[in-house]
Amino acid sequence: MLHLTLRQLQVFESVARHLSYSRAADELYLTQPAVSMQIRQLENNIGVPLLEQLGKRIYLTEAGRELYHYSRLIAQQLSDMEVALDELKGMERGKLNISVVTTANYFAPHLLAKFCQRYQGVTVSLNVSNREAVLKQLADNLIDLAIMGQPPENLDIDSESFMENPLVVVAPPDHPLCSERFIPVERLAEEIFLVRESGSGTRSAMERFFAAHKITINKGMETDTTEAIKQAVQAGMGLGIMSQHTAELEIETNRLKILDVQGFPIVRYWHVVNRKNKRLSSVANAFRVFLLKEAEKLMLASKRS
Repeated sequence: MLHLTLRQLQVFESVARHLSYSRAADELYLTQPAVSMQIRQLENNIGVPLLEQLGKRIYLTEAGRELYHYSRLIAQQLSDMEVALDELKGMERGKLNISVVTTANYFAPHLLAKFCQRYQGVTVSLNVSNREAVLKQLADNLIDLAIMGQPPENLDIDSESFMENPLVVVAPPDHPLCSERFIPVERLAEEIFLVRESGSGTRSAMERFFAAHKITINKGMETDTTEAIKQAVQAGMGLGIMSQHTAELEIETNRLKILDVQGFPIVRYWHVVNRKNKRLSSVANAFRVFLLKEAEKLMLASKRS
């Protein structure tokens, strides 16, 4: 009989998924030497190498690939067990694991706070990442729910929209276009745009919009954060296109202006997403229903207050 521990399998699954000792250590809140020790003990118990390093990259051996398959199944079983036990506890001591794309982080904490005020025994694990990382967490079944703009088409998921997500063109307050109305979209071809990274939902929506109008825009800077775009726009480096939710503070304080461009805002929607056929805990299902029924109303109320 193999003398394996669940902790060893958990550490191995994380290393195998990331193909990185350091990223596994960050995920499991361990030191890198502790991760390496767990892997060495596991290999000694099994009697064959599970990982091999070529240069700076880590690869799974044949035995490693086989064990990774079973460790994923065990991880899923443990997740299902945790859900079942949480359901027996009800809403008093449940845990919600959720990831949101970076642009959703401007409103998600507000909604989570409202939810936790209602269910005070709930604990929340919130991860904020770019779209690509959130999709990977969904694919790896590491989270209960995700909040994002455009849902993926290549994953077996359930997705429902719960709130509008208008994309607007923003400029510094002293930009000449701020005083104009009904600006033709073709006029934007004369401006420099600061854009999100390729693969971003905002970037994809922007590119589809300009392609439909047969317009090529000038890209002055590319970044993976909306915050960097806001700062660069305020500094006069160019214009930006972003979710209105992410720029409300700057608009209220007159550090940014929304331009009155024809065809804008581009109305998109925020979606709550989970893996299809995933057994959601009572807490996760309650938060999903909460978003669908109350999120938009709560956000409107917070704007008026």
